[in-house]
Amino acid sequence: MDTTALWEEAKALQPALQQIRRDLHRHPETGFDLVYTKALVKEKLTEMGYEPQELGKAGLIAIAGGKKSGKTILLRADMDALPIREEADVDYASETEGKMHGCGHDMHTAMLLGAARILKEHEEEIQGTVKLEFQPAEETFQGSPDMIRAGLLENPHVDAAMMLHVLAGMPMPSGMVLIPGGGITATSCEQYHITVKGKGGHGSTPHNAIDPITAAAHIHLALQEINSRELDGNDFGVFTTCRFEAGKTSNVIPDTAEMWGTIRTTDPDNRVGSFIKERILQISESVGAAFRCKTEVEFYDFCPCMIIDPSLSAAAMKHLGRLLGKGALDLSAISDGKAGGGSEDFAFVSHEVPTVSMFLTTGNSKEGYEYGQHHPKVKYDDSVLYVGSAVYAYMAISWLAD
Repeated sequence: MDTTALWEEAKALQPALQQIRRDLHRHPETGFDLVYTKALVKEKLTEMGYEPQELGKAGLIAIAGGKKSGKTILLRADMDALPIREEADVDYASETEGKMHGCGHDMHTAMLLGAARILKEHEEEIQGTVKLEFQPAEETFQGSPDMIRAGLLENPHVDAAMMLHVLAGMPMPSGMVLIPGGGITATSCEQYHITVKGKGGHGSTPHNAIDPITAAAHIHLALQEINSRELDGNDFGVFTTCRFEAGKTSNVIPDTAEMWGTIRTTDPDNRVGSFIKERILQISESVGAAFRCKTEVEFYDFCPCMIIDPSLSAAAMKHLGRLLGKGALDLSAISDGKAGGGSEDFAFVSHEVPTVSMFLTTGNSKEGYEYGQHHPKVKYDDSVLYVGSAVYAYMAISWLAD
């Protein structure tokens, strides 16, 4: 495929892609509740000549190619936003109170729609099939497994999968594509919720109450011993309590105290994660009992670590090096091959088929994009949307033809 011609096609789409992205940004939706978003994506795909199909609770898929025999590659974009109030200074800010596209999924959706347009124009050249996936509920790690259960990887069977994720606040220019090498590149993640139940009472008579705050504080401190004294130094495992709530006023001992946090590891079979969970249960129950409290522990929203296929990563470096030149960077060369601390639910796909997850830089502090993902003030440079569309389309066509 002629890279010069592809660039011109992609650049011509930039104004429309920016308009789509900003429309999505004004109307953020979370989880599986993507009524506006899904309708817009379906409308755009239908206008291009696709027949989008609903899959799972709120997902969409569309097929490009399939006219010539060959393999199938899956291209994915997530569509959901975050439940946070936007504080970014942009003239297309969220119009929905308490919701914001703070992770760039509006960018992903617009880029994949651009790729869909390019792929439709070159459908006769596709040596196989490209399956386009528009996924809900990535932020809760529920969208990917839901679509897999609904048949995402079959009919036709998927042989390889690819995704792009934008990065803001990176110390490099916008429009660079970072390609990880093979292996684990993102941690697993699982949420925990600890509820400590005591007996409320008046703040002046603590002897008549059973104080859950004291018990919860001791549980929180005791849990730190898992990292410092119980994990093998060669294992990566970290858990962090990020939310602690108890009581509503200064003179009442509450009935309960609660803690929420996350567990992250780079262990593909979750051996380390399972050990941490077991110890969280044991410590929470035992320490709680020592302070006359009952303790309940809940684990939820598990996501495995992301595994990058080395051959697919090498193919991406070859093809995108041809497309982008110095704009394609080997991420392992600047990250020492270490896994990132974030998690991504496309990891479920990476445990089923060869997968490559790549990143597109979208602004740094010198360009006015100083905040990173999930910050209420984060901004993304959407002048490079066409780059993402070109990368999606060129990688798919080139890999299938290779």
